[in-house]
This record gives sequence, structure tokens and C-alpha cells, in this order.
Amino acid sequence: MARRYLPVAAFAGLIVAIQLATRITDTPYHLTQLTMTAYYSLIIVGLCMLIGYAGQISLGHAGFFAIGGYVTAFLTTFNLKPHPGGIVSLLSNSGVLVARPDAYGGDLLTVHPWLACAVAILLAVVIAYLVGGPVLKLKGHYLAMATLGFGIIVYRMVLGTEFLGAADGISEVPGFPLLSGMVITGNSSARVSNYYLAWGLVILGMVFLLNLIDSRVGRALAAVHGAEDAAGAMGIPTARYKLNTFVLSAVFAALAGVLLTHYNGGIGPSEAGVMKSVRYVAIVAIGGMANLWGALSMSLVLNYLSLRGYFGTYDDAVFGVILILIMLFAPDGLLRRHLVSDLKRAVFRDPADEEAP
Repeated sequence: MARRYLPVAAFAGLIVAIQLATRITDTPYHLTQLTMTAYYSLIIVGLCMLIGYAGQISLGHAGFFAIGGYVTAFLTTFNLKPHPGGIVSLLSNSGVLVARPDAYGGDLLTVHPWLACAVAILLAVVIAYLVGGPVLKLKGHYLAMATLGFGIIVYRMVLGTEFLGAADGISEVPGFPLLSGMVITGNSSARVSNYYLAWGLVILGMVFLLNLIDSRVGRALAAVHGAEDAAGAMGIPTARYKLNTFVLSAVFAALAGVLLTHYNGGIGPSEAGVMKSVRYVAIVAIGGMANLWGALSMSLVLNYLSLRGYFGTYDDAVFGVILILIMLFAPDGLLRRHLVSDLKRAVFRDPADEEAP
């Protein structure tokens, strides 16, 4: 048990060390991109669980991210004040609506971010069940094409829907209030606290997934990934496990969309783009299909470099090339789960195992 949480403690120490390094070097602006990287990392670890343990590919997870982001953005910016009476009065009396000023000094009456978050997550769960039920019956490239189609549908819907801002997206999204007066927001005054909040959430997500992997469910998923037909013959409900893992990964993506939208103060249709989904799959692939820590490490590095603009206009091309090269030369990822043991066998080879000339 203690050994399982040792990497968690080491990663938490790394997060603290990075923040201290930015303070010593007087470069706190790096924390903005690192905080955004944390929310994108939620998608990565959820997708790693789906691909590496349930054995299901998804090229549509940017769609779930967009569902979470757009639902919370719409509910927390749509002014209900011109629509008194009925359900609005009921919601107002229940305390789930908040009054706040807009950017021009007017008064807004909108849904509280906590309720908006709950609605966004619930909608993502419902859609994941509706999509995952029939789609996960497919295998291989058929499954990839089906999930890709879902992602394209979400992208075209948010791009062409006027009340969702169409090509401009939704802006002026308020911060997400937490306990003790903390708020998820992009304001520079809350830069350090938001950095720790974001990565703290990632660490909690990792602890949950690590415990899930070491549980009976995790062993069943390993059996499904290794030999689905054999697992089904042994009495494991393979369809249910695959669907539940798909829904879980969708929840991670939707939650990331909700929180990053509040952090950025808005969301645009590019977050639902196909290349976003390709990027997530590429990061999981390079980190190791069944290696949560590898996927998280690669997410920390590659998402940060991308957000800082190091890839320039070739950003999407870089992730496309990464995916191609990994599939060709390292299909198990550069940081695959058994990499250390493989290196030990290669370096400290037993002479007795070598064939005599």
C-alpha cells in the first residue's frame, strides 16, 4: 500500500519544487500554463485508463471536454433576469442562482457555477452512456472512426450554434468559487493558489485511478484488455466494464472542461476540434498505453511546451508526427509500464541465457 503512494508523494514534491523554482527565478507567469496543463492532464489520465486498461480507443474526447466547458459557460453567463416567474423564481428561491454585475455595469442573474458543473457532468455521463453503448460494440478502426464521428458532431454543433457563440465561443465566464474564499480564476493574484488547486485535483484523480487499477475492477479490466473473449468466457461482464470505463473517462474530460473554462474565463470551438482529440491520444501513446504515470509525465511536458508556444504554427503537426512515430517504432510508448525491467534485462544480461556459439 505504501509503495503504491510513493510515486504520488514524489510527484507532489515535483509540483512544489516547480512552484518554488518559479518564485526563485521570478517567473511566476509560467504557473498560468502549468495550471492549464493540469486540467488537460485530467483528460489524459482518464483517456489512458480507457485505452491502456479497457483497451478502447477514442478520438472524440475533445467532445466531452467541450460539453463540460460549453454547458457551464452557457449556464453561468445566460442572464435569467429578463425571464422572471416560473422556474426562474423557483431556482432563485432555492439559492442556486447568483446575481452579479456584467462587464458593462449591468446586473446579471445566472446559474451558480456549482449547479452548472453538476449539470455539465450529468449531461456528459448521459451522452457517454448513449454513445458508448452502441459504439463500444465496435472494434479496431471501426471504433476509432465512430468516436471520431462523435467528436466531429460536437465540434460542428458548437461552431454553428448561435447561442453558444458560434465561432467566437463564450466569454466573460465567472470564476468557480470554492471553500475558504478560494476561486478558480485566471487572475494573477490567485496564480499560486490556482496552480496548487489544479495539480491537487490531478493528484486526487491519480490516487483514485491507482486504487481502481489495484482493485477487482482493475484486474477485470486487465483481463478484458489482454483477451476479451477469454475474459467473457470466465464470466466477466466485458461490455459493462468497457462502458463504465468509457463513462469514467468522459467524466474526467468534462470536469476538466468545466474547470478550465472557469479558469480561462471562456471557451471556443477549437477546444472541440479533432486535432485536440488526436493530441490527447498522442500523449497517451508516447507515455505508455497502460502507464498512468508515463501519460501524466508526457502531458506535463508536452502540454506545457504547446501552451508556451514552443511548437509555433506547427503545433498540430508536431502531435500528428509524434503519434505516427510512436505507432511505427514504439507502440507500447516510450515510458511503457515495464520499461525499467526491460532496461535491466538488456544491461545486466545473464550469460547463461545467451546461446552458445
